[in-house]
Amino acid sequence: MKARGEDLYILAEIKKRQQDVVRFLEANRIEFEEVDITMSEEKRQWMYKNIPEDRQPAQGNPLPPQIFSDDRYCGDYDCFFESKESNTVFSFLGLKPSLAPKVSVIWQTFRGILEILRLNFP
Repeated sequence: MKARGEDLYILAEIKKRQQDVVRFLEANRIEFEEVDITMSEEKRQWMYKNIPEDRQPAQGNPLPPQIFSDDRYCGDYDCFFESKESNTVFSFLGLKPSLAPKVSVIWQTFRGILEILRLNFP
């Protein structure tokens, strides 16, 4: 089955957002570990379950990236972007600027694979 143009656009946009989050984390030397949830129903359900009901889409499942600090839901990419623009991203992550977090970022790669980034406290 060939991907439709709109599918490719959505995947490219998700990939771009994912890269934006990763670049920020790497630039700020925040360690992370990727956890692939593509083949793990348990991890995928954890992601869905831990996004507050008021942040769930009206239809379907939340699109990545979704960002967590420990098990606390921080927000989606739009919230992350707004916090970057207002210089409040560390607060958004629940951190002081000098601390490395334990944060999970859930995303979808270009090939449609869902992954979790686990960011660890030192």
